[in-house]
Amino acid sequence: MSMPATPLDDLPRSGDTDTATPGARRHAPLPQTLKPPRFKSLRSITALTLREMESTYGRQPGGYIWAILKPMGMIVILSVAFSMIVHQPPLGVSFIFFYATGFLPFDIYMTMSSKISGALSYSRPMLSYPRVTWIDAVIARAVLNGLTQIIVFFIVIFGIMALYETRAQFDIGPVLVGLLMIMFIGIGVGMLNAVLIGLYPVWGIIWGILSRPLFLASAVLFVPEKMPPNITSILLWNPLVHGIGLVRKGLFPTYDAPYVSLVFGFGIGLGLCAAGLLFLRAHYKTVLQQ
Repeated sequence: MSMPATPLDDLPRSGDTDTATPGARRHAPLPQTLKPPRFKSLRSITALTLREMESTYGRQPGGYIWAILKPMGMIVILSVAFSMIVHQPPLGVSFIFFYATGFLPFDIYMTMSSKISGALSYSRPMLSYPRVTWIDAVIARAVLNGLTQIIVFFIVIFGIMALYETRAQFDIGPVLVGLLMIMFIGIGVGMLNAVLIGLYPVWGIIWGILSRPLFLASAVLFVPEKMPPNITSILLWNPLVHGIGLVRKGLFPTYDAPYVSLVFGFGIGLGLCAAGLLFLRAHYKTVLQQ
C-alpha cells in the first residue's frame, strides 16, 4: 500500500540539483557592471592638448621655432627704434634686455587671454562627446599655452643674457611669481571674453579697440616711478604693471619695484578667474549654440 503524499515530499532534497531554491537565487553571483573610467577629465585634457599642439605648431614649417621668433622680432624692433631716440634704457645697460623683460610678460597675457577666449569655439566638435566638458577645453588651452609661453620666456631671456652685456641677475622667485600673476589675469580675462563674445559677438570688436592702449599702459616701455606722480597713480590700477614690475625686480639687481602689490595683482587675477568660471558654467551651452 502506498503512503499518501505529504507536504514535505514537495520540498527539494539536498541531492536535487535541478531545482533552484530561493536561497540559491539569493546567493547567485550578480552580473558585473561597467565601472566608470578613471581620470576621464585628465584623459580629455591630454587629448585636447595634443590636438591643439598638432593644429597650432605641427602644421606649419618650423613648428615651435615661430613661438620664439615672433616675440624676438618685436623686441628687436623696439630696441632699435628706442636706441635711436634715447641713449640709455630706463633700467640696466641693454636696450634689448630691458624691452624683453617688459614685452615677454605682456605677450604672455595677450596670448593667454586670446587663446582662452576662443577655447569653446575651437573645441566645439570635441565637446559633442559626453566625456569632454567645457572646463576640460579651458584647462587644456591654459596648460599648453602657459607652459609654451614660460619656456619661450626663459629661452629668450637666457639667450639675451648669453649674447649681450646685461649686468643682470636672475632671482627665480619674483620672476615666477610675476609670470604667474600675469597668467591668472590673462586666463580670467579670456574666460570673461569667451562668455561676452559668445553672447554678444560685437564685444570682440569693442574689446579689440579698448585693449589697444594697454600696451602703453602696462609699463612695457618704461618704469612707472619715473613717470609724473599723477600718471603713476593711474597706471598702478593696471594689475599687469605689478606683474611686469615683479619680473623686472627678479632680473635687475638694482631695481626694487616698491609699488608692486601681490594682494592687488593676485586679487584681480583670481577674481577674474572666479567670475569667468561662474559665467561660463551658467552660459556655456548658449555660447556653444551661437
